[in-house]
Amino acid sequence: MDAELMTAWNGLRVCVAGAGLSGRAAARVLAARGAEVTLVDARDDESLSAKAAAPGVTVRLGDGDTLPPGTELVVTSPGWRPTAPLLRTAAAAGVEVIGEVELAWRLRGPDAPPWLAITGTDGKTTVVRMLARMLEAAGHRTIAVGNVGTPIVEVVAGGEGAAPEPYDVLAVELSSFQLHWSSSIRPLAATVLNVAPDHIDWHGSFEEYAAAKGKVFAPGTLAVVNADDEWSVRLGANAERSVGFTLGVPGPGRLGVVEELLVDRAFTGDPVREAAELAELADVRPFAPHNVANALAAAALARAYGVPPEAVREGLRRFRPDPHRIEHVATVADVDYVNDSKATNPHAAAASLAAFRSIVWIAGGLLKGAEVDELVQSCADRLRGVVLMGADRARIAEALARHAPDVPVVDVADTDTGAMDRVVTEAARLARPGDTVLLAPVGASMDMFTGYPARGEAFAAAVGRLAE
Repeated sequence: MDAELMTAWNGLRVCVAGAGLSGRAAARVLAARGAEVTLVDARDDESLSAKAAAPGVTVRLGDGDTLPPGTELVVTSPGWRPTAPLLRTAAAAGVEVIGEVELAWRLRGPDAPPWLAITGTDGKTTVVRMLARMLEAAGHRTIAVGNVGTPIVEVVAGGEGAAPEPYDVLAVELSSFQLHWSSSIRPLAATVLNVAPDHIDWHGSFEEYAAAKGKVFAPGTLAVVNADDEWSVRLGANAERSVGFTLGVPGPGRLGVVEELLVDRAFTGDPVREAAELAELADVRPFAPHNVANALAAAALARAYGVPPEAVREGLRRFRPDPHRIEHVATVADVDYVNDSKATNPHAAAASLAAFRSIVWIAGGLLKGAEVDELVQSCADRLRGVVLMGADRARIAEALARHAPDVPVVDVADTDTGAMDRVVTEAARLARPGDTVLLAPVGASMDMFTGYPARGEAFAAAVGRLAE
């Protein structure tokens, strides 16, 4: 580590707010640089206490509201809202508040690898993993970090997640929460995949949510804009440099689709006269229009780093999607059962519903303030039936009554452990051969499950019992 960087943190009194994965990583890294670190969290249990313990870190559990005396910097975990009492106290006292991603950027050494950054309402994890496979196929040492699981501060600053050999480039997934608390990050290239209403309860308004996403288009960063998304275009309008991607035929300066091919007219020697073939549509798995857009976004970032076309194709072929994302579970009585439990907002659910022709839709959960009328209107002509579950199912039912009054709707009010079996049984009753029973809930899962993976697993298990 550079001596100047070590000196900058030595003796600095830092409060790390939140003892989750990223908070614990930030506390360890700061303490290793000589900072006086206090890690705080409102939760208080033996398991968390054991995880949070680290040399040089003072752990304070059971009180997440009080700013430790003498604090000079607060590093907050992304889940903490700006209205949290500790963060408001810090702001009122003139104490800077940053996030773990911003901390990672400030801790970089002089030979730090460049960042290729991805944000957006939906598709971030898919794109960051596609990008990592493309970079690897080109022979570059890389890792997918950030919101995808591995705390970026550990990779950048030599914590537990660091590799024995340095990386060439980082594929960085960034949430709106992480970007809200960032001010100086400057990726080599970055994309805003799409922007649709989500996390309004956290940001306070859709405009604030979109503005947080737009921070990824920092000065000097190549902006990779989704030409088919209004807000991505709007946020990239003032970028110093930009390229675009589209599901249509691309003009110069864009990547897009020509017949059955993904092509590049942005990173060739002569974008006006020359196009590079990157891959075939068949190389995109699972195939769906929004996943083709994901592949184009990843390809644009890879090409910005100099990845050749053949590595883009090979990366797509190596890519394996994470579970609970348009995942085919089984075919029972000529009906396909598809798990897209990750579709936790209207934008994601709309993309999922657009991929199938005749659907029995399983929906419900926590809508987080989102409206669903436009979603229901867009898919009404493809709905064979709907099975509703979860806390906000009544709001979806009202939208269906307004915009799809002839579609059969089954309301499952149960919330016990057997609820998903009843949901799947009702969906099977509504389905006909050739239909798709699609779990695309449009809401968050915490009303009934510990998270969207648990909801998806419950669905897959229920389908398995149905098949038996």
